[in-house]
Amino acid sequence: MPSSRETFNVGGVLLNQPFKIRRLGHFGFNLFNMEDGVRFYVDMLGFRVSDVMDDSRRAKDPAQVAGLGDPNGYFTRYGNDHHAMVLFPKRVREALGRSEKPGITVNQITWQVGSLREVGEAIKWFHDKNIRIQRSGRDMPGSNWHTYLFDPDGHQNELYYGVEQIGWNGHSKPRAMYERGFDKPPALPQIAEFDEVQQAQAKGIDILSGYRHIEKLPATYDVDGVLLPRPFKIVRLGPVYLFTENLDAAWAFYRDALGFTLTEEVLWRGQRCLYLRCNTEHHSVALLPLALRDTLGLSPHSKCAALGIQLANYRQLRDAVKFLREHQVEITETIPADLHPGIDYAATVRDPDGHTIQLYYAMEQIGWDGKPRPKKLRKLRKLADWPEILEADDDAYLGEPFLGPWG
Repeated sequence: MPSSRETFNVGGVLLNQPFKIRRLGHFGFNLFNMEDGVRFYVDMLGFRVSDVMDDSRRAKDPAQVAGLGDPNGYFTRYGNDHHAMVLFPKRVREALGRSEKPGITVNQITWQVGSLREVGEAIKWFHDKNIRIQRSGRDMPGSNWHTYLFDPDGHQNELYYGVEQIGWNGHSKPRAMYERGFDKPPALPQIAEFDEVQQAQAKGIDILSGYRHIEKLPATYDVDGVLLPRPFKIVRLGPVYLFTENLDAAWAFYRDALGFTLTEEVLWRGQRCLYLRCNTEHHSVALLPLALRDTLGLSPHSKCAALGIQLANYRQLRDAVKFLREHQVEITETIPADLHPGIDYAATVRDPDGHTIQLYYAMEQIGWDGKPRPKKLRKLRKLADWPEILEADDDAYLGEPFLGPWG
């Protein structure tokens, strides 16, 4: 971990790490119930499949994965980033020897930094500080230059620069362009994405031959002027809520290795809970003592307490609750209001594996003084008491905006 005197020039600004995390870019779960899980995230929540990867191809003998269900991994998105939510088959991975520590069902927690050089400098720095790296390089599909490292509980955190963008025609990058993948840290500088496309065209590659998602549900809902298959639109991923066996060790990792800032500490039923940010949002990651898992009635098989998914506005949040209930998805308030400070209106659902998904529409933003809003000024309300229309909300429509069309 860095000393108090160690600083790095990151784009002309001195920081404690040789990189700066800007946002949560994507996230992944390893699922036991793949078929039901894909239906939940794609059909119910509206993520679009951008690419499919057959994990069974890694098997030396097909019998290794026979009878273990869908062997595919699914890369899914809500916007133009190639993937935001990644779903992998846990049983198949374990059969092929790719198992995680007990309680680790998160496949990846992926943080975006500002440049490829930041990724390269991070790799060197982690090595120098003896911070365990799982792997580095450039993954396909997705084309994201990255490095993976473990937090003290075994969750894989990924730092990456950029990710493949899927444009107006909905096609991902074709497999014929995967030759630009790397399984080790790349030498710098690298050619730009534009030049990769130019080279592919010169080779006669059909650049429109990649995967394209076809929606199953009809677009019948008028969602603020756009016809969509669901009465809501996902506009942001996160925050991530994690249970940890050693709160101080986890806090030291996210602070000293990754550069997160403590926004708020909550004492709930005698247990300290920490809320950390990487940008202006109140929290990007929350660290909760593992002892609270049973108290909250959350799944004992996972150390992921919850994953947040932000919808476009308050009306859509209310409509999402109604839509999911109509499709027999149970709506709860599993995460008590005191444990999501900065988010006044939130509902939770469970995926088929029992992971908690927090739906919300706005998060408190932290300004120049670095202080969160006093608790007495927050408007925490239980789901049953939500008004049809909010008189005013200082947090509405603040933070990172969604770019691009909704459909």
